[in-house]
Amino acid sequence: MDAIKNVAIVGASGDLGRRVLNALIKSGTFNVTVVKRASSSASFPDSVVVRTADLSSVESVTAAFEGQDAVVSTIGIEAVLGQSVLVEAAVAANVKRFLPSDFGCDMDNPKAGPLPVFGYKTAIHKALRDAAAAKPDFTYSLVCNGAFLDWGLEKNFLLNWMDSKPKLYDGGNNLFSATTLDTIGQAVVGVLKHPKETKNRFVYVKDIDVSQIQLLNIAKKVNPGKTYEEPIPFDTAALETSAYESLSKGQVTQEAMYSFLFRAIFGPPEYGARFTKTDNELLGVKGMTEADLEALFKSLNHGPK
Repeated sequence: MDAIKNVAIVGASGDLGRRVLNALIKSGTFNVTVVKRASSSASFPDSVVVRTADLSSVESVTAAFEGQDAVVSTIGIEAVLGQSVLVEAAVAANVKRFLPSDFGCDMDNPKAGPLPVFGYKTAIHKALRDAAAAKPDFTYSLVCNGAFLDWGLEKNFLLNWMDSKPKLYDGGNNLFSATTLDTIGQAVVGVLKHPKETKNRFVYVKDIDVSQIQLLNIAKKVNPGKTYEEPIPFDTAALETSAYESLSKGQVTQEAMYSFLFRAIFGPPEYGARFTKTDNELLGVKGMTEADLEALFKSLNHGPK
């Protein structure tokens, strides 16, 4: 496969999108184009080309993708299913490589992949496989990075460490892989620099394997003035059962989707949250030490609350 030079990114105004965009620019390897909605007021560095498109129109997006070797989608979860338009447009524009907005759990895992929270992403995977089968010059890469580490700590998602009563799932001892947004950006660059090695497959990257208990211990260390009470226990199996009951009643709630996500991240090892294999070396990712993780906590810490 020829080298990738021209790269378009969709969804570059979000938290992850900004980091991926910065990594693409910093690499000095690619000609970068941002594709955004006409209604977007987001601004971008002068070094990138900015094109507008109606992201619901295949014709409009195809025009925006013309001349691009690769497309990277970092759109938010609420728009993931809409990537079918992006895939169709990429094929029409003769794009060589498509990276969908996966960036999360290992959906190749037989336990995690079928969970309803990943339904839209699974549909996009099928669209990509079908497109690649019909047009071999079109390829894809699916980046699995586990949990968003810095974002997850800042938003109290991986551990509500800013509260006095943190929530622990399944005892808090299960290890899961996690990756910072900057490292995800680096991984995207690595994928695009190695198109042959990353063709039509899941690509795995992580900064560190960690548990909620380890996160809580570090939180206590960097915030000695805060008093933590007994953690609140949650059983991910019970959460999953309850979530399926809600779906059976037609109640597709955020609570149900989060329950499936907690099962995938904090559940037992068979859900594959801890990656036993990675492409870190190929992608140029060094990973993170516990000291680095402690430094990250310190950068987010705002004192006792």
